Amino acid sequence: MAVQTIRWDNGSLIIIDQTLLPTQYSEIALDTVEQVWHAIKTLKVRGAPAIGVSAAFGLLVALREKRPGSREAALRELHIAADYLATSRPTAVNLFWALDRMRGVADASPAGEDAAGLFRRLEEEALRICEEDRKVCRAIGEHGAPLIAEGAGVLTHCNAGGLATVDYGTALAVMFRAHELGRTFQVFADETRPLLQGARLTAWELMRAGIDVTLICDNTAAQVMREGKIQLVIVGADRIAANGDTANKIGTYNVALIAHAHNIPFYVAAPFSTFDRTLPDGSGIPIELRDPAEVTRGFGSQTAPDQVKVYSPAFDVTPARLIAGIITEKAVLYPPFTESISRWL
Repeated sequence: MAVQTIRWDNGSLIIIDQTLLPTQYSEIALDTVEQVWHAIKTLKVRGAPAIGVSAAFGLLVALREKRPGSREAALRELHIAADYLATSRPTAVNLFWALDRMRGVADASPAGEDAAGLFRRLEEEALRICEEDRKVCRAIGEHGAPLIAEGAGVLTHCNAGGLATVDYGTALAVMFRAHELGRTFQVFADETRPLLQGARLTAWELMRAGIDVTLICDNTAAQVMREGKIQLVIVGADRIAANGDTANKIGTYNVALIAHAHNIPFYVAAPFSTFDRTLPDGSGIPIELRDPAEVTRGFGSQTAPDQVKVYSPAFDVTPARLIAGIITEKAVLYPPFTESISRWL
């Protein structure tokens, strides 16, 4: 079931171009830091954990590209590249977490080390971040799988599968693991407008894994819940504040409100690297605004009048009061989240 979204192959960063799925599966090599930035910005690679891993490897790409002759020059180039990659997308905290981790390793390197030695040290750290993501995602699956009962209906929004991580997922990891354990259940996947990550990516991943999935329009979730077909909701996250407020793909807040109205538990699945304890609550989470053309001319077809005004935030924030639990690699955290998050972190 695993999809290898990102790999470091003999010094080259290889990703799946997710903008082409589900009709075309294509891997592309990113050979310049500008290509890495562009891939993150244009959603060729997406999902908070995958963005973080890509950025870590992106710093290696930058050093390969610039070929600095000394440790000092390498440090300068690394910080320039890190500042540049940090401008690609503002909401996913994993991006900044991975960049800061790589900066820390570089700054702590021995003063007498040459540029090649520093590169090897950074390469080891990027590979470690990548491998940790694999293990973390599987642990999330283990902790979350018991939440899915035999015969349950599960709703998910956007894509938090292997394509959003290195190869296994966060929200979908829970479903993958429950399926591996032999449990039978049905998943309802929101299409997730305007870029249809649910339709293009989540449905593709779940079908590939042999999991029963039904695609629904975003505005169908309430009706499906009303019909009694949903027993729980599981979504991913791009940033979680210290009190449990959670930023995820636009439309997630709608789903949480609908689930609350129908007394259906709403779960978030995310690694601890997605928590931002510098923010006391979700009001401080930066929300990325996307190109209006994604709404008015999505996938090349014009669907709105020329020059119409468009407001297109990429994310919204679900208040902690609507969240039943946060599935992490260590445990399922329950309210009050200020206490449970603080205790585990």
